[in-house]
Formats: sequence, C-alpha cells, structure tokens
Amino acid sequence: MQARVIAVANQKGGVGKTTTAVNLAACLVERRKKVLLIDLDPQGNATSAVGLDKLPGGSVYQVLLGGGDLAARVRPTAYRNFDIIPSELDLAGAEVELIRSDDPFLRLRRALDPLRAAGTYEVIFIDCPPSFGALTMNALCAADGVLIPLQCEYFALEGLSVIARMIGDLRAGANPALDIDGIVMTMYSGRTKLGQQVVQEVVRHFPDKVYETLIPRTVRLGEAPSFGKPVIVYDRTGIGATAYRLLAREFIRRHEPPPPEVATEPPPAPSGPSEPGAGAAAGVPAV
Repeated sequence: MQARVIAVANQKGGVGKTTTAVNLAACLVERRKKVLLIDLDPQGNATSAVGLDKLPGGSVYQVLLGGGDLAARVRPTAYRNFDIIPSELDLAGAEVELIRSDDPFLRLRRALDPLRAAGTYEVIFIDCPPSFGALTMNALCAADGVLIPLQCEYFALEGLSVIARMIGDLRAGANPALDIDGIVMTMYSGRTKLGQQVVQEVVRHFPDKVYETLIPRTVRLGEAPSFGKPVIVYDRTGIGATAYRLLAREFIRRHEPPPPEVATEPPPAPSGPSEPGAGAAAGVPAV
C-alpha cells in the first residue's frame, strides 16, 4: 500500500505544530502503524524531540538540490516502526537556493515518490517551517493532505483563511489532489470562554475538517521535547498523552475504511405446514 503523505503546517509559529507532528506519529506507532517523520524545519525541533542530534549532511538539503537518495537519509528513532529524516542548520540555505532553481517547489515530491511507493510506511508526516517559504511549498506540493494545528486564540481564523487560500491555489495548479486533511485545535483551555468560542467558530467555517479531539494546554507537553521523548513516553498517563492517543484513534478512523459488513443469509423457508400452536410459542398468533 502506498503511504499517505501529510504536511503538518501553519505559517504561524508556536501553535503546537511540531508537538502535534511528533506525538501523533508516536501514538500511531503505538497503534502498530509504520510512520516516517520528515523534519523540514531548519530549527530541527522535531529531530530533538525524538532524541536525535542534528548532523551535517543528514537532512533533505542535498536531495532538494538534486543530489543523493532520500531513503538514505532515513534514521531510526528509539521507537520501533518510527523513523525520521532529521533536520540540520544548513537546511535554512535551501530557501534561497531553491528559488533560483528550476521547478523549485516540486523537488521534494519527486524525491519522495519512490519512498512513498515502496510501501515501507503507512503514513509519512512532514513537519514544516512556520512560514510559506520554499521548504513549506515543497511539502505542500508533495502531500496528499495538510494537517493544520490551530491555537485556540483570537487570531486563529485569520491565519486559517490564509492557509485555506494557499491550499486552494495549489489545488488549481501544482497539486490538484491536495486538501485539508484536518484541523487540530491546540493549547485548549476549557476554563476560558475564548477557547470555547474559537473552537465553535472554526467548526462553523470548517464543519467537516475539525478533529473532535482538543489538545489541552499542559506543562508536560512542553517539557517532553527537552528530554527527547514523545509525551506518551515522558508522561504516559497524563492528559497530553491521553489527548494525542485519542487524536491518533480519530486519525485512523478518518483514513481507514470501515470493515466490510458481513452478509447474513435469511432463515430458510418452512418446508411444510406448522404444527398447531407452534406460532403462538414464538409470539406469533396461530392461524
């Protein structure tokens, strides 16, 4: 089966984008899925969040510029069936160099196609930088869908409309198959009316796209990356871990077809007249 490629993107920083990419991937692995995470952000936060170092030559940098094989950049994490293509600081230079090249936004898609078709992974997440530069555009042109983490704050819808327009433009051109895979509301606090109002407003505008699972604002989610662990390892029973496990279940329900219904044969027709009183015993008046 060909892997589904999901770009985790939002042009605004600090919305829980990397947190969502790392922890959703880890929770899918916990549910026996094979997942690859591509860290496309030069800051390399996703790489650090799974406990790996940023090493020169280990990112997609050279591949985007036409050299090397993407599969050769894959590194295992400490967790079975969870692999990553890490980031490095040199990746920041790709923004400028890609713009000067031919087809600057299609490089990642061409490099990713063999890895996607190999069937090694069921889901490939791309953690994007917090901007709509050349790296994010490469991710959007390579993806089947965009997962949008959205902070429960006043200006959330304004940023969401920008992403929606960008996806619409790409669907009309470079990537006709691209769609909003889902919107994940992050840093939610049920104690404030603002959080509830933002969720309601986003649901009103995108009723079929918003995940029911709300990711809470919690200290443990913020601490986990500094220990190089997903939250389900760092704080297994905490509310952050519970929320991402629920999100993973919802993600699977959205993307996996329901099991086929088992056809049941009708009961055989009676072979002869019923004995007197048989119908009454079954609750049917006897003729």
